Amino acid sequence: MFDRFITSVQNIFKIAELRQRIIFTALMLVVYRIGSHVPTPGINNEALAKFLTERGGALMGFLDIFSGGGLSRLTIFALGIMPYISASIILQLLTVVIPTLSKLAKEGERGRKKIIQYTRIGTIGIGIVQALGIAIGLEGMEGGAFVQNPGWAFRLMTMITITAGTAFLMWLGEQITERGIGNGISLIIFAGIVTGMPAAVVNTYQLFQAGQINFFLLLFLAILMVGVVVAIVFLESGRRKIPVQYAKRVVGRRVYGGQSTHIPLKINTAGVIPPIFASSIIAFPATIAGFITVPWVQAIGRNLTPGTVFHTALYAMLIIFFAFFYTAVVLNPVDMADNMKKYGGFIPGIRPGQRTSDYIYRVLTRITFAGAIYLAMVAIIPEILIYRFNVPFAFGGTSLLIVIGVGLDTAQQIETHMLTRNYEGFMKKGKLKGRGF
Repeated sequence: MFDRFITSVQNIFKIAELRQRIIFTALMLVVYRIGSHVPTPGINNEALAKFLTERGGALMGFLDIFSGGGLSRLTIFALGIMPYISASIILQLLTVVIPTLSKLAKEGERGRKKIIQYTRIGTIGIGIVQALGIAIGLEGMEGGAFVQNPGWAFRLMTMITITAGTAFLMWLGEQITERGIGNGISLIIFAGIVTGMPAAVVNTYQLFQAGQINFFLLLFLAILMVGVVVAIVFLESGRRKIPVQYAKRVVGRRVYGGQSTHIPLKINTAGVIPPIFASSIIAFPATIAGFITVPWVQAIGRNLTPGTVFHTALYAMLIIFFAFFYTAVVLNPVDMADNMKKYGGFIPGIRPGQRTSDYIYRVLTRITFAGAIYLAMVAIIPEILIYRFNVPFAFGGTSLLIVIGVGLDTAQQIETHMLTRNYEGFMKKGKLKGRGF
């Protein structure tokens, strides 16, 4: 098995185009990591980082994941790629309710480019608003102790610097997607997460040497990590394949159709969107409460902080809700049934039209429920380990889902490049594909 993996890695670098794409991607990620340590001018970064770490709370820890630590240090990449993600999600939701955007989404390449352009504009707009909010917030924190020269000059400088950093990251992600390997935006988030892993490993080893973690707890955590990773890989690649048969059609002298295919429905269609939405909604009031001294506001904040039973239950319920909501936005059983009927397709044993859409809806509801439960269980693992078993580090959650999801997607793209050039891939049969259920 190991020899096969080594051979596959060697084959990767034998393909000139693939080698160039991987090197380009690696260089762009190095540029991103360098920029994550360039401070925003006019700010006492060391004092601010200490304050945000102590008082930032849940929202700060959550957002810092997506900025690769840039937000806690307030670097030029403080907002990371989050404004782009927010703009993309907003555009996807608006596509359902605005007919013009819905029409654009169905126009193929031209419509896709137009929506991408709208996403870019939305990213800059969201970045400007968030950067201005950060600048004004910094001037009011601790009596302005973190800002050297408060005023509109500082606000404009901060707004331009941070927004420009977000725009550069957006461009960087698009360049990686076009000229590198994998999805550029996802890889930028991936790089920000994995850079913190070596420090976590070293910290765990130091705690073990200091006697704060015993051997049996360490062994249990290692087994749990392997089990959770295997489960995520298994379920993220899981598909429910609905068989579809196309009837033969005669057009002129040619016969079309007659073949059998399937509709692959992912168990987790929504990806990491539900945990991201749920974390943002819960963490925002908890963080705001940390800066307000009103008793009832602080009481709400305490109940919404990670570790409380109310927070864990609410977090899980919101993840399940958003899993169903986002799946309903992305997949429309009525459209799927209409498209099949239009091209002469049908599900064996199911009448075309309304019966087909009802069948797809039932299947989609069942697998989405399983996917939502799986997402909720993975997302609350860190809370259970840290606050119930006193484990001194976080494992699982949104970051683990992102790392594994991006890793699988990138490996699949590398696999495709290798197979198209008659090289064996990573898997035994040369195919890295979804698992059917």
